[in-house]
Amino acid sequence: MLDLPRPAYAFALLVMITAAPLAAKDSLGVYAGWAAFRDSKGPRCYAIAKAETNARSRDFTPYATVSNWPTQKLRGQFHIRLSRKLAARPGISLRVGTRSFSLTGGDGDAWARDTAMDAAIIAAIRSASSMTVYASDARGRRFSNVYLLQGAATAIDAATLACAKATR
Repeated sequence: MLDLPRPAYAFALLVMITAAPLAAKDSLGVYAGWAAFRDSKGPRCYAIAKAETNARSRDFTPYATVSNWPTQKLRGQFHIRLSRKLAARPGISLRVGTRSFSLTGGDGDAWARDTAMDAAIIAAIRSASSMTVYASDARGRRFSNVYLLQGAATAIDAATLACAKATR
C-alpha cells in the first residue's frame, strides 16, 4: 500500500487504474483530491477526480472531469463517469453544495445539458465542499457517487490555463 494522505492515495489509485491511457498525458499537478492533465492528442486539457469509495457494487470506476478542447472551441465541459450502467430513463441529478442540476447521459456517462449548465456547475464547484450525483442503474436501483471538491477550482484553472497557452 502507498504511504500517502487519503486524497493523494485516491488519486494515485486512479492513476494506477488508468495508467495506460494516462501514459501519453502531461501532468499539470495534483491539487488535494483533484489533478490536471494536458493531452497533446486532440489537444485536450482537463481536471479529474475519482469518486469517494464505498462498499456498493460498481460496473465502472467513477470519476468527474472538466475538460477544454481548444480546437473544437469547447471550454469547461463537465462530464461524470458513473459507477453503474444506467437505466433507460435514469433521472440523473447532481447536487453541488446547495445547487441542483438535472444532467443528461446514457450507458455510464452523464453531462450537463448545455454550455450554460456547464458554466453553472463549475461556478457551484468553486464554492462547495462536495458534490453528489444520483441516478438509477440498469436494474432500477437508485445509487449515488460522492466527490470531494477540495482542489477542484485549482485543477480546473490549471487545465484551462494549459490549453489557453497551447493555442497561442
